[in-house]
Amino acid sequence: MSERNANPTQPTNWRQRGRLPRWTCLVLMALLPLAAAAQTPAEQKGLEISLEADRRDLGFGDSAAVLQMVLKNASGQTSTRELRINTLEVSEAGDGDKILSIIESPPDVRGTALLTYTHINEQDDQWLYLPALKRVKRISSANKSGPFLGSEFAYEDLASQEVAKYTHRYLRDEPCGEGLQCFVVERLPVYRHSGYTRQLTWIDHDEYRFWKVDFYDRKNALLKTLTFSDYRQYLDQYWRALVLDMHNHQTGKSTRLSYTDLQFRVGLTAADFTRNALKRSR
Repeated sequence: MSERNANPTQPTNWRQRGRLPRWTCLVLMALLPLAAAAQTPAEQKGLEISLEADRRDLGFGDSAAVLQMVLKNASGQTSTRELRINTLEVSEAGDGDKILSIIESPPDVRGTALLTYTHINEQDDQWLYLPALKRVKRISSANKSGPFLGSEFAYEDLASQEVAKYTHRYLRDEPCGEGLQCFVVERLPVYRHSGYTRQLTWIDHDEYRFWKVDFYDRKNALLKTLTFSDYRQYLDQYWRALVLDMHNHQTGKSTRLSYTDLQFRVGLTAADFTRNALKRSR
């Protein structure tokens, strides 16, 4: 492990950077000159930026992490939850990553688990295991914009953010986190049941890391802002933010995610991401 990775026990944070299967990403990049004729220059540049951010995150394999979730209401009162997040990179055509999120505490929700299969050309599959009922519940497309266990993260926020799930348009350059310059790229969800009409993303020029995402609701009003901070590099290649803050502008509520441990290539396989694995997650 490099010197930059030498202290994995410090708060490390959850990735929101999704990815295309490796061959799909490379094919799309090769086809950009052909696609340019059907795009405006802003759309072409927006797609190029998003593809480059995606390309730099390919090949991590799998990861396992422990994180703390702190929920704050409009009055400033907080509640805390501990979670485990396992992620498996998927290379099959038409699919994105698989993610298993497991609640460790408090005791009343311990063992609650969410399994997400991200797809590119169709709606994501998500299943929620409720230990009190000892059953697995499928999350319908109509409910994916709802909050995950009372947090400001919606179910659809917990899927990997695949490039092909959006259309992209470059808007401008402007300063962003830690004295950097960022591309500002607008992305519109292709999936018609998304809870968002559009998102604005801030991606830095140097490493193509996400620093901020603004989410607009179905009335095109600013709903939430997700900010990323305190980045670290793992395996000398993969950048992960140590802290993610989601603030709801309409309710005044917020949720902070901060990792206490993050490891890559721990040997997870597809067998660790099945509906039966949900029941074994405790």
